[in-house]
Amino acid sequence: MDPWRDSAGLLVAAFLIGLNGFFVAAEFALVRVRRSQLDEMVERGEPFADSAQWLVEHLDSALSATQLGITIASLALGWIGEPTIARLLRMPLESLGLTNETFLHGVSFTIAFTIITALHVVIGELAPKTLAIRSPESLARWCALPLRAFWLASYPVLVVLNATTAAFLKPFGVEAVSENDETPHSEREIRALLTVAREHGEVTGAERELIEGVFEFDDLICRKVMVPRVDVAFFDINESYESLLALIRHTKHTRYPVCDGSLDNVVGVLHVKDIMLATDPNVVDLRTIMRPPRFVPETLSVSKLLRQFQATHQLLAVVVDEYGTTSGIVTLENVLEPIVGPVADEFDIETPEIVPESRGSFLVDGRASIESVMERFNLELGDEEADTLSGYLMARLGHVPEEGDVIELGAVKAEVLEVRKSRAERIRVTLPLPDKEQDTNREPDDDEQEKERAAD
Repeated sequence: MDPWRDSAGLLVAAFLIGLNGFFVAAEFALVRVRRSQLDEMVERGEPFADSAQWLVEHLDSALSATQLGITIASLALGWIGEPTIARLLRMPLESLGLTNETFLHGVSFTIAFTIITALHVVIGELAPKTLAIRSPESLARWCALPLRAFWLASYPVLVVLNATTAAFLKPFGVEAVSENDETPHSEREIRALLTVAREHGEVTGAERELIEGVFEFDDLICRKVMVPRVDVAFFDINESYESLLALIRHTKHTRYPVCDGSLDNVVGVLHVKDIMLATDPNVVDLRTIMRPPRFVPETLSVSKLLRQFQATHQLLAVVVDEYGTTSGIVTLENVLEPIVGPVADEFDIETPEIVPESRGSFLVDGRASIESVMERFNLELGDEEADTLSGYLMARLGHVPEEGDVIELGAVKAEVLEVRKSRAERIRVTLPLPDKEQDTNREPDDDEQEKERAAD
């Protein structure tokens, strides 16, 4: 036994384990770190951040370099570490009486292989991987300079290896791709990331709802957010000025469609400020102060309507269907509410669309969107083309809803309580109670009543 040789072998083995750990940490750190984090560190002038940024920009080559380094370190460790430890174990094993050369070699090799494997896995693989996952920014920076130097030194080898890999895959119809070609996240993936960020406190609940509202915003059309025709407050230009003032006092809106006879003939849009700024508010010719109306189709996306509002500074549009009939109106408030939630001014009196009545029973506004009802009660309803619960019930009934109509929505029961202008205004939604509560609420049968009387 040569003690100097064995000591040198142990030092080389320890170095190779550390080298393997370095390449593993660098690989996971580069994959884990986000480019935006590195950009911020470069702007702050943190050490080696620019080298880490360069490696991430050339991620395919950097990862090839880490794989080459891991392979070289692992093979060298097996070549040097196992024989060294096996030699160090011979003397203790011989002192135990093991003299058979074949048996001695087998035992020492097994023990040495186990020790090297354990050190390689724990120190050279798992520990650096865990550290890189927990602190990718720091490790990416501190591993960047040595890894970049190794990449430059091994560049010719990496070119040959990458070319060989591409040639090997070509007969199978597989083209080599670059890890640097990032696949954009889908909307579902971004929502999942938001959920994880919310759970870890990186994003607040309000921020998450706001971002999810933005995702849903571009899918909305005017018909989904408009004030329906039946609820539109408008002024007939043929009526008196006193009637206009009475309408303003009653509804307290800012803008009104001005019609000639009915909503199917909208001739303008009146802003309350225009009346207040008139020279003589008591003698006003509406035709001179009202603004030209803007008509939009039901199917116009809300995002395009918002851009129109921003360009024209006219924040009320008349929504028409495919036949040119007025379906309703849409304002800036209607456009923004899907993103920021309900927006009410000082004069708005809004009640919740869904109000708990008793255990398992809810009062629902017929104008509630069918999506919010399905989400609130965990329902999977049919494909009827309806935007509101009232419209869905009408489609299911096949006629105009009447008070007392009951519709089964799976395990949920919907009862029409109030109808106004052919629309279900209030609906009671009843959820099924748990079995135990149903048992306590049901009437006892004849046998149970007989048992109760016998017990008394």
